[in-house]
Amino acid sequence: MVRTSHQTCKPSPEVLLLAAVLIGAIGFNLPLQAQSLPLSLSPQFTPDPTEASGLSGGSITASKVAGQADTSTGSCLGYVDSQPNHTLNLKALFSYLKVQVQSAEDTTIVVQGPGGTWCNDDFQNRNAGLDGEWLPGTYQIWVGTYRSDKITPYTLRITEVR
Repeated sequence: MVRTSHQTCKPSPEVLLLAAVLIGAIGFNLPLQAQSLPLSLSPQFTPDPTEASGLSGGSITASKVAGQADTSTGSCLGYVDSQPNHTLNLKALFSYLKVQVQSAEDTTIVVQGPGGTWCNDDFQNRNAGLDGEWLPGTYQIWVGTYRSDKITPYTLRITEVR
């Protein structure tokens, strides 16, 4: 008779955290580096703020996605996914709109849409964002991190409130 012993393997805290994020993402249908449903907004939208969540980061440099290293709103820093995290369709001119990433980690943002490409880092503290006048049309939004192997949950907050 062969006797075997039962050994238990205790996973590291990092493995447990990753498992919790993956289980939560599957259970709540959160995108894992995939593009989320398009957001479509008109002036005086409700609720204000409107929020969407996702996971930032990827393996492509933000400057490659943006096609430049710097824009009028900041440098194109960090790493993003090949596909945008969000698509924002603005149905009319917004005289003021703020799009801001909220995360426990340092984030970056790349936005491509009517009139050009904009990048930002540290809009408010370590969170990236953009504000000002926005033309009607479709905008692609990438949310990045500073390490190519870092994936971080975030909330994208969109508001007309100054």
